[in-house]
Amino acid sequence: MTINTDDLLNSILSSLDRIEYIRAEDIPDIDLYMDQVTTFMESHLRNSTRNPNEDKILTKTMINNYAKNNLLPPPVKKKYSKEHVLLLIFIYYYKGILSISDIQGLLEPITHNFFGKNSEYGLTEIYEEVFGLERKQADTLKSDIVDKFKAAEDTFKDAPEEHKEFLQLFSLICMLSFDVYVKKLLIEKMIDSISE
Repeated sequence: MTINTDDLLNSILSSLDRIEYIRAEDIPDIDLYMDQVTTFMESHLRNSTRNPNEDKILTKTMINNYAKNNLLPPPVKKKYSKEHVLLLIFIYYYKGILSISDIQGLLEPITHNFFGKNSEYGLTEIYEEVFGLERKQADTLKSDIVDKFKAAEDTFKDAPEEHKEFLQLFSLICMLSFDVYVKKLLIEKMIDSISE
């Protein structure tokens, strides 16, 4: 790719480093009103959006719809607990790739078995465990992206010079898209097995 390939690759890799991770201890231990929840999510996830100055992280309407669709237990006296916020974070990440019914199928057992339970193993522990795994995957993801980037650079060697750069970038996008497509199919199959 004739765009400065080092700049493009470094930009892609550094964007992975900018993905914000909300630690469980960053979430207030007090119940929050809806405005406080949306402000908290905005302040912590703003940099994870495609268009940080325009995209909405979470709106009151979204929260109300999640509660209506049983993705989120209703608030208690119009206040949301730390567990509500944890579920909203899961929903935020899933909604870009899964349908509402798939998210519901995935979160229902979590909510049923762990939400509001006074046990040693609750939503906070589940959240910390899975997000800890995801953070560890960053190096593996970076390595995979570098490999795909190099493979894309080797495509369209005989293409006209004025189109080569675009076609190589298209190759990279196709490889990344195929990866997402396959993983999405696997996730859907696993969700289907949960509901069976």
